[in-house]
Amino acid sequence: MHQTDSAQTTAPAVPRQAAAPTGLSPSRAGDFMTCPLLYRLRVIDRLPEPPSPAATRGTVVHAVLERLFDHPPAERTPERALSLLHPQWQRLLTERPELAELFPGDEDGSAVARWLGDAEKLLGQWFRLEDPTRLHPAERELYVETVLGSGLLLRGYIDRVDVAPTGEVRLVDYKTGRAPSRDFEGKAMFQMKFYALVVWRWKGVIPRRLQLVYLGGGGDVVTYDPDEADLLAVERKLEALWEAISGAVATGRFPATRNRLCDWCDHQASCPEFGGTPPPYPLPVQAGPDGPTEPARPAGPDEPKSDESNKES
Repeated sequence: MHQTDSAQTTAPAVPRQAAAPTGLSPSRAGDFMTCPLLYRLRVIDRLPEPPSPAATRGTVVHAVLERLFDHPPAERTPERALSLLHPQWQRLLTERPELAELFPGDEDGSAVARWLGDAEKLLGQWFRLEDPTRLHPAERELYVETVLGSGLLLRGYIDRVDVAPTGEVRLVDYKTGRAPSRDFEGKAMFQMKFYALVVWRWKGVIPRRLQLVYLGGGGDVVTYDPDEADLLAVERKLEALWEAISGAVATGRFPATRNRLCDWCDHQASCPEFGGTPPPYPLPVQAGPDGPTEPARPAGPDEPKSDESNKES
């Protein structure tokens, strides 16, 4: 879940049919550890969520950074990036017309102009952090997935994969928010360790470096060099997490957990912590002889498990 600009009123999206989870992505793993009820509402109930200006701006900026590498190195300039911004916004609007409702009453286009101006600042920040004329990505917006020995499916999208002439692999992710404090840096890096595990199990190669590029605030680049022990620890924790999720799916027990992201949650009306009521659980409940019981909640993103101290998000 991302911190967003002020809430906007948009037409409700059409709910999708409820379904049992089939695997894990970094975002959904983070949801369950942060608040099991949020995980349930997003993954199982599949309740619609209105788009936000901040998240949509992030989508547009990501698209510009992806498309910039279509051009030869010498043409990967700030001016070229800015020339891609409006076309990518228009493309996204064509694909998702409801996004126009992010700016109600903006008849003169001034709100959209300010919003795009903020996107321009993020792009300018990126050029201060990285030099695209010296980068040669092997992959952009790469979909990756693998199935662990237990049968757990892991999947996700990697913003950029760089491969050095000597073969070392670097996984890169762009973040349009501010860099986290040291207390939450490990949590933010969990996403990258997740991707590193998928690449390792899929290709048999441990990425040499994981890199988060933060474009918000003053800008920052956070790196981590994983080893086999790191990725084995992440694998064990994901297996334990999936066991907890499977238990919750079977019993229908997904407790709500107050946390620092509640203020930006779209589902307060369905949350008991805010006086709301979750919708009826849509999947069959496998009750034991003593009735359904609440599964043990896994260690949260900043809580150590009994045998490891990795942080997750």
